[in-house]
Amino acid sequence: MDFNSLLAQAQKLTNEIQSEDLPRVERTIPQVLQATQELHSRVTQTQDIQDIQAHILLGSKGIDLPKISQKLETLSARKTFEPLDPITDTDIQSFLKNERENAILSVIEEVHKNSFQTAQKQKWEHIKADWRQEKVKLLNALVGPSQNWIDIQKIPEQTVLNETSLGAKSCLDRIEMAYAREVFDYNKLVIEGVLRPNLVQKFGKIVETFNDAKITEMWEIMKYMVNVGPLSRNRDPIKSRSQMTQFIEQAKKYLENRYKLYMSTVISGNLREAQRGGVPSIFNLVSSFVSLTFNQNNSFGLQDGLIEGKPLWPMIYYCLRCGDIAAALKCMQMSCAGQEDFMQALEDKLHKPEQKLNSKLENQLKLLYCNKIKNSTDPYKKAVYCIIAGCDISEQHLEVAKTTDDFLWIQLSLLRSESSDNTEILTYSGLQTMILEKYGEKHFNAADQRHLYFQVLALTGQFEAAIEFLSRTEKYRTHAVHMALALNELCMIGGPRNVQEPLLSVDIEDPIPMRRLNIARLIMLYVKKFEITNPAEAMQYFYFLRNMKDPEGRNLFLLCVSDLAIECRDYDLIFGKVQPNGIRSRGLFDQFESIEFDSKQAAKMVAEELVKKGMFEDAVKLFDIAADYEHALRYTSVLLSQVVHQITKKGSLRERLQIVASDFNERLEGTEFNCDPQVLNTFCLLTKLMSFFDYYHEKNYQLALEVLADINVVPLSMNDLESCVNNFKRLSGEVCKVYPDILLATMDILHIEYKKIKGNNASYIDKGRDKQLQHLREKAKALTSMAGIVPYRMPGDTNSRLVQIEILMN
Repeated sequence: MDFNSLLAQAQKLTNEIQSEDLPRVERTIPQVLQATQELHSRVTQTQDIQDIQAHILLGSKGIDLPKISQKLETLSARKTFEPLDPITDTDIQSFLKNERENAILSVIEEVHKNSFQTAQKQKWEHIKADWRQEKVKLLNALVGPSQNWIDIQKIPEQTVLNETSLGAKSCLDRIEMAYAREVFDYNKLVIEGVLRPNLVQKFGKIVETFNDAKITEMWEIMKYMVNVGPLSRNRDPIKSRSQMTQFIEQAKKYLENRYKLYMSTVISGNLREAQRGGVPSIFNLVSSFVSLTFNQNNSFGLQDGLIEGKPLWPMIYYCLRCGDIAAALKCMQMSCAGQEDFMQALEDKLHKPEQKLNSKLENQLKLLYCNKIKNSTDPYKKAVYCIIAGCDISEQHLEVAKTTDDFLWIQLSLLRSESSDNTEILTYSGLQTMILEKYGEKHFNAADQRHLYFQVLALTGQFEAAIEFLSRTEKYRTHAVHMALALNELCMIGGPRNVQEPLLSVDIEDPIPMRRLNIARLIMLYVKKFEITNPAEAMQYFYFLRNMKDPEGRNLFLLCVSDLAIECRDYDLIFGKVQPNGIRSRGLFDQFESIEFDSKQAAKMVAEELVKKGMFEDAVKLFDIAADYEHALRYTSVLLSQVVHQITKKGSLRERLQIVASDFNERLEGTEFNCDPQVLNTFCLLTKLMSFFDYYHEKNYQLALEVLADINVVPLSMNDLESCVNNFKRLSGEVCKVYPDILLATMDILHIEYKKIKGNNASYIDKGRDKQLQHLREKAKALTSMAGIVPYRMPGDTNSRLVQIEILMN
């Protein structure tokens, strides 16, 4: 750089200094150099290089290090918590002083100890809650054998049903949609309050269209098993089921009818050999079947002769197997076997089927069986005596019971509630334990014959275990879920005490080996795969949970709808949409509207869950749907306080909030919202501040200052300072949060106006210009004074920036 450039810059600096109202100091260059050397020598003598650098650094930030050092020296160096000095017993003033300090120290120590313990307790509660949530997620994801998972705890656990993990997107297939249509029709009838149809019958009809014999057979079993007297809705289903003999009779009836169909099929395939004739009856049916089954080659060991050329005891057994005691009695009467006690027992069962056999007669038959018949070579005779007298429950009757149906029918026929002679008997609970625990899945080869294992469980009244077993595979899960729904509507499914328990659990108060099915978990697992793509169908299934509550007492139906709404975030579809005139359109939830369930109540519940998750923007929409305007405006204000000072960008949160705020303001003009005046004032103030910042960013400063003058939260003169301070004390936290940005934006406007006036010398007369500049300086001073007076802790650089801008205007 040459001397001409230096001279030009020096002259420029001189001209700028002349325009300022500063005192003139004239020094030659040697004098300036001498003063600089003297200053440098004094500084280097007293301070080292690091101190000089510290002064320079802190001085650049406006901090006076010497003054701070003086203030630090005045502070007491005494430790606050050091032991107190001992005093004499006669020094009362010192004693009282020590007691006072001891009390203060003990309070501080106690508070510290309590705070530490509270923090530790909250930490562990949070950790436990997280682990409980993870456990629930794992249980929800678990689809596999759980019948050996026994949970006997009765302490309710916190439930977290509002999970955030997305299920795999999938549409309902043909079978699932057919079931869903029936569910919709059923729920519609329930909501209308008309007579409810039998869901088992309804589902059983549509199953016939699936062309799957095994599925049809399963639903046929369900039809038989639910064809009993109505169960009380006030009693536990498991206890009611264990005390009713109708379930046993219905299971036997199904097996007997199934065997009659089997006999007819065999005879139809061999009409020539069967030589069936006469009036159609069970006796003739059995006679034809026995003639096909037995001949001279396979009749070895059969006793007591023949009737019409057929062996006696096979005829009696198959008559009983078909459920026709009268035909069995006819066989005995046609024979010459005698055995009056046995005939009397058949007559008693025929004429008094609901009464148990006379104990004396039963004991005589048991004695006869033990003495003679047990060692007989006729397996059918042994089986018939065991069935009628209920004796020798350990005998398997393998020569007679050739299929699982035969075995199960014989076991059901052996059931007794009490023993007449203190001998071992087979009870209903004992049979259930034998099937579920003694034999189990391995014995019945359940992995390859799922329908068979389901059959033996269902026919022995173990609906919960049967449905849970069926739900483990994708092929049968849909049918298992709808069986559970149908039985639950008939009060035939035992549910757990806590909806957080596994899919299948054991209650220690239940008779062995009964299980409890968590139908809530079963439905939620089923719905999870299509709740996003088919929310309408999902809500229909959730409606079955309307009478259940979670451990916190919340309605499970509303809770599931809440989770569904949060998951899919299509609130307009579920709860409707609020129109500009304030009227809400109908949504999916409105079809369930009743005394118990209100759309506004459900929307508010979802909104509260969204608030807990921090999703305030969605919560505002739901509070608006719920007509809870106080919370809607409050959370709108919370969101506005975060973005009100920003520049509006397309698609930004500020732009969306601006639309919401404008909609609320339009409705406020027509009607009054029933909410807290403080909340309403905060919202209105923030919307005006949004307009202020819009004008500010658009550089429309005059309108921006007019908005500020209207709301009177920022002083534009020293006379307004006191009133603005008083107004500030009444402001909410949302507005206070924006206040530093308001001060900075206002100060920036004043500075821009100041530079504009000062730079345009030709437009103003000197006196008028000076007056306007002085007026702007007064406004700037009012702003800095306001920042220093208000009882609010400003961000670190706010005050310094305000002061710096004010200095630039002086």
